[in-house]
Parts: sequence; structure tokens; C-alpha cells
Amino acid sequence: MSRSDLIIEAQGLTKSFGQTHALRGIDLSVARGRILGVLGPNGAGKTTAVRILATLLEPDAGVARVGGYDVVRQASRVRQIVGLTGQYASVDEDLSGRQNLVLFGRMLDLRPPQARDRAAELLEWFDLTESADRVVKTYSGGMRRRLDLAASLVGRPQVVFLDEPTTGLDPTKREDMWGVVRSLVAEGSTVLLTTQYLDEADALADEITVIDHGRVIAHDTPDGLKRVVGGQTLTVRPLDAARLPEVATLLGAVSSGARADESRKGVLSVPVADDTALAATVARLDAAGIAVIELSLHLPSLDEVFFTLTGRPTDTHQQPTTEEAA
Repeated sequence: MSRSDLIIEAQGLTKSFGQTHALRGIDLSVARGRILGVLGPNGAGKTTAVRILATLLEPDAGVARVGGYDVVRQASRVRQIVGLTGQYASVDEDLSGRQNLVLFGRMLDLRPPQARDRAAELLEWFDLTESADRVVKTYSGGMRRRLDLAASLVGRPQVVFLDEPTTGLDPTKREDMWGVVRSLVAEGSTVLLTTQYLDEADALADEITVIDHGRVIAHDTPDGLKRVVGGQTLTVRPLDAARLPEVATLLGAVSSGARADESRKGVLSVPVADDTALAATVARLDAAGIAVIELSLHLPSLDEVFFTLTGRPTDTHQQPTTEEAA
């Protein structure tokens, strides 16, 4: 990838708050029209990195450019092409949803008719038209998150920073937000998404950067990161549970003697070296006359990757930095 393909690039970013080192020299890059997932536990430095890229903080050291503009020396130019949805709502609770979006449009120098038209367009896109004229303090948490994201899109930004946009949303609303993120990219935006949710990064990101204790500890595609753990897992559930011992023997043969474990009741799983194990298993099951109701070959989960990289599960929370706790 050439440098001209990058719309976000950062090298050696460092930032401290007193004795707390939030960033310790991180590098980030995002190609135009792509989604980069920045993954890490609470306090890893994700929000600090986003705030620097969005010109809300200055780094202690390092260089960052967004759209070719330096985030320190050309901050005003950067602000013209980015939108930011933070962890906390930026809208005014005493105004209606429509009034908030029109206000953002006027702040971005849209003429009144343009601001009203853009507000109506976004309210419809985010399924907020029916509640558009209610004050925001009456909105549910999910509605507020959607309105906050809509506000960040009023200016049709080239780059959208989403800092843990689905925190606190129920599963259905999270998937709705995922649809919005995909639509942003389809319409030409580039997205940097920070999240603590591995499934979110897996579902959305073209590439993932893992940050821990202010450092980048891994960067790859989701599948590439999953290969960090090594190998794949073959899973079989026979129709007749009484044939589990036969299946275990069969799986041992296709996996060079690895032991098949009962990962769930009636389901056997075994690590295998490559994709050829699946075809070999199908042939052996057919020859033995063993019917199955589940047969799959899959890479490790991102949860397993995170544990391999950090030595702890994803639900371990660090103390947030001063900036991220604010």
C-alpha cells in the first residue's frame, strides 16, 4: 500500500497525563474507504489516540496526519473533514433531535434551508423521524447514541471516528449501529472504530490494531490475527451420540493423533493443521456410515487471540487513564 492510499497515518504518538503514560509510541494507518478497528481493554489508550487524531489533544511526541493534514499544525483543516462520536453524548438534552442537528448544520456554515434538509435526511436514516421534535432528555439510550452519530455526520465527513459507539446498547441496537457503520463506508467515508467488543471488531473491521498499555501489540486482518493462536479447529456432532467414540478415533486419525475433546455435550473438537482435514473427515464419516448434524472448520476466536497476546481475558478491566476517565 502506498502512502497516498492512506487517509489516516500516525507514527510514534506518545501522551502522558502526569505519571500516567496513555500512549507509548503507537503507529496507526487507515486506507481510504476502509474500517480500522482499534481494539483494547478499558484504559489501553484508545480514546487518547482518537482525541489526538481528531485534534482535541496534542501529542507529547510523534506525528499524525488525517487527509494529508498535520493534526497539530493544520488542525483547522483536519476538523473540516472529520466527524467524531465519542463515548458520551455531545447533543443538547434540552433541545429536540431536529433542533440539535439543525444547530450542528448552522455551526458548519450550512444555510438554514440546507441545515434543515440535512437534519431531515439524517433523522430518517437513523429512524428518528417520529421522535424528531421531542426533547432529547426523553430519548432512550439507543436513540441518543443514534442522534449523536447523526450529529457527527451533518458535515458529510471524509473520516469518521467512532469511539466505542455501541457501549451500553442492547444486542439489537448494536447490530443496527453496525449497519450504519457499513453504510458510511459504502457512501465513501473512512472509519476508525475503537471498541472493547471482539465480536464488533470481527464483524466490521477490515483490519484490527490491538493496543495494550499504550502500545500497539498486534496489527492484521481479523483472520490474520486469529492465526496468531495457530491452526484451526474441526468440530463434529454426530446424529447418534452413541457413536462419539468412533468419531473421536476418526478425528484422531485426521489430526495426526491429536486428542478430540468433547467441547460441548455431544460435540467433539480437535485441532488440525490445515483445510485438508475437513475433506478427509467428510470422506471417513461417509465411509463409516456416521451421520452428523454439525461439521465445521474454524479459526480461533478473537477472544482466544486477545488472551494469547495479553495473557488475560477480554473482560479484565484496567484502570482508565486520566484522560479516558474524564
